[in-house]
Amino acid sequence: MSYYKVLGFEKEPFSTSPDPNFLYLTKEHEAALTNVLIELRLRRGLSVVLGDVGTGKTSLSRKLIGCLKERGDFIIHMVLDPSFETEHLFLTSLVRNFEINLDQYSDPRFRGERPTTLDLKEALEKFLYQKCIIEQKTVVLIVDEAQKLSETAMEILRVILNFETNENKLLQLVLLGQLELHSKIMNIANFFDRISFKYTLNPIGFTETRDMINFRVKKAGYTAASKLFLDESIHLIHKVSRGYPRKITLLCHRALTKLVMQNKWSVDESLIREIIHEDMQTGWMPQVSLNVAR
Repeated sequence: MSYYKVLGFEKEPFSTSPDPNFLYLTKEHEAALTNVLIELRLRRGLSVVLGDVGTGKTSLSRKLIGCLKERGDFIIHMVLDPSFETEHLFLTSLVRNFEINLDQYSDPRFRGERPTTLDLKEALEKFLYQKCIIEQKTVVLIVDEAQKLSETAMEILRVILNFETNENKLLQLVLLGQLELHSKIMNIANFFDRISFKYTLNPIGFTETRDMINFRVKKAGYTAASKLFLDESIHLIHKVSRGYPRKITLLCHRALTKLVMQNKWSVDESLIREIIHEDMQTGWMPQVSLNVAR
């Protein structure tokens, strides 16, 4: 039996999979989500969300997709790994994943031949015009791990952002990436000034760490009256994780596993210290001070 069943959970509370139902919206996550949704509804073009590893960008992207799917007028595609070696490969991926029928947009004389880069660009532009102008849909491209985009791919996106009417951009683009994406953007002329909304996610404080842990515990179906994570343990979790949601999640998962193994019913400070000492001794964590200011 899984540990979470033993403790009275219906689901695993601290999975690292980006389940939008388990995303605790901190003030920063909520601000980023709300503003990106506004930009998309207004068809403003380009939004960029930056954040260090483990700050919740991928989970935020899944939450964004969930919000968009509640409406029937959005066409959404997400790129999980934008490491495309050539312009042709990137455009082919976009055409395929937006399910664009090249025959519908190409010259009949050349049907059946391998489409050129120009063919792909023209098909994409005609598709965007058909969906956005004729059918009044909003086409959204979300790129996760956007720091992996090559200069060639960034230039393609810059060109696609030029597809527009007098009022709106035809493609709505959301880039989510690590902090090095900033320097890439700044090195490409005429890309930075196309950003309609930009935001940086930061690690969270103690209060939001506690709220995040309690949110996930409740969301997973824990109904016992007693506290599962004592505040003393959360102070130490926050210190060691430095407020990075992914690290918090991993540490809480290990804490619950150890809780079951030791036949205990609440995570206290000593249990977290035990986990940290084990990691430091085995070389999986640098030596850190465990003195916690409260």
